[in-house]
Amino acid sequence: MSTVYDFEARQINGQDISLAGFKGKVMLIVNTASKCGFTPQFGGLEELHKQYAGKGLAVLGFPCNQFGSQDPGADGEIESFCQVNYGVSFPMMSKIDVNGPAAHPLYKWLSAEAPGLLGSKSIKWNFTKFLVGKDGKVIRRYAPTDKPADLAKDIEAALAA
Repeated sequence: MSTVYDFEARQINGQDISLAGFKGKVMLIVNTASKCGFTPQFGGLEELHKQYAGKGLAVLGFPCNQFGSQDPGADGEIESFCQVNYGVSFPMMSKIDVNGPAAHPLYKWLSAEAPGLLGSKSIKWNFTKFLVGKDGKVIRRYAPTDKPADLAKDIEAALAA
């Protein structure tokens, strides 16, 4: 697998999609959780979506329950929570694992393409973010503590590339 477009994902409504459908767009891929200290970042991610979707940004949320069991609900509950509490209108995917033997192939690839601190390939916590360029290659990994608004300059540079 050489680009993000080689992967598929299941949307939170149960439909499978090919990420090739996002070809030519800049993507921000985030593992999310509904009961985490970083959960308010949904608001910032939605702001990025509103500000840049028309210019070619696709924000994709991947719920994950691997960190402190902070997203225990079923997909329908997660979808409702995101819409009701944060007005999320960007695509949310079905809940996945991001680490370990059952990790989604996309996350295995993202982690290998953009290792974390000290070369670690594992995802450390909820709201780790990956910026992917129009060419489908990973530009950068961001820590859970990086606020969505702080990514705006990098997103703008990727959109201009």
